[in-house]
Amino acid sequence: MRLARVRGTVVATIKHPAYEGRTLLLCQPLGPDGRPKGDQVVAVDRVQAGEGDLVLILTEGNGVRQLVGPQAGPIRSLVVGIVDEVDLP
Repeated sequence: MRLARVRGTVVATIKHPAYEGRTLLLCQPLGPDGRPKGDQVVAVDRVQAGEGDLVLILTEGNGVRQLVGPQAGPIRSLVVGIVDEVDLP
């Protein structure tokens, strides 16, 4: 799982049927220090996150299939939690 910040929503008029009826979010992965780390990803929202939310993204294909089901199609990233607080020593 990765920590990320939701930057906005993604709208596509033509998309794979697996994405029909699902909210797509543009997310910026973050390092432990809270700074951007790597490229932004498009993730399917499962927790009703919104722009600016700090979220947990599952980016492992097998884990995504276990949550969405075997008919998940090409879903690679899934928002699985909204983070309330990060506490680093």
